[in-house]
Amino acid sequence: MTDPARDLDEHVALYRREFPEVDPQVERIVAAISRLKRRMNTAYDRQLQTLGLTNAEWEVLKELVLAGNPYRLSPGELARRLGLTPAAMTHRIDRMVADGLVTRSRDDHNRVRVNVELTPAGRDKWLETMRMAAVFEERLLSDLDQGERAAFAEVLTRMLSRVETEDAARS
Repeated sequence: MTDPARDLDEHVALYRREFPEVDPQVERIVAAISRLKRRMNTAYDRQLQTLGLTNAEWEVLKELVLAGNPYRLSPGELARRLGLTPAAMTHRIDRMVADGLVTRSRDDHNRVRVNVELTPAGRDKWLETMRMAAVFEERLLSDLDQGERAAFAEVLTRMLSRVETEDAARS
């Protein structure tokens, strides 16, 4: 196993060699965030694979759960929330219906409308995924005490807020 601090130092040194005006502190932070993101994605992907889920299926389960009881949305609303085309959403829902994670049915009040609803098996799969993620995330932050976690959360939230505000202004 490599030493992350040494790897980051080497990364910064290489960047400074080729781009001397780079701020080493900024480059170290950005490189660490980037590496951490990759490691987290790999861990989450492994967890989903263990449970027989794809990230795409997880995203649908998550949106249905976050919609609240009765955990139901239209395919169009799911597609909008996930940034997908209706055709891509239909394909995803077809697979999940076949796997017993969701059902598709006509709306009782509007027979033209279709609803996608989480099944008990889908909810159980979502809960199992959340439990696995919670264990991983607690281990990820285990070196930070409560004060450090609060400060870290505040800094990341400020950074995210500024970036998202700037992105919205450009759109």
